[in-house]
Amino acid sequence: MSKPVDVGSLRVGGYMIVDNEPCRIVDITKSKPGKHGSAKARIVAIGVFDGVKRSIVKPVDLNAEVPIIDKRAGQVFAVNPTGIQIMDMETYEYLDAPYPEEEDLKAKLVAGVEIEYWKILGKVKIIRAK
Repeated sequence: MSKPVDVGSLRVGGYMIVDNEPCRIVDITKSKPGKHGSAKARIVAIGVFDGVKRSIVKPVDLNAEVPIIDKRAGQVFAVNPTGIQIMDMETYEYLDAPYPEEEDLKAKLVAGVEIEYWKILGKVKIIRAK
């Protein structure tokens, strides 16, 4: 799920969808309007799930899609060779998440540990262990 937002209102540290991938904005450069054109924004963002750097140029008055991030608490139920099984602390539903890239976070994930995870566009990412 996402919502449309004006490109001019995006800020560094916020999130937006680039190439159907949720990304964290790391740099925004805005140009002044010219004689025959509107002001443009050059946005550099890094993918939340894949870590790929993406860059787009859009007019400031157009809309960009901002993902709705569902930040939830969970508990590690099982550690499998393919990923980690999480139980949501509110709904008690089980879901599968891939291993995080950070080695220190990966070392903390054992059965019974409480975690914070994000659900963005149907994908799950483990953010931190509590």
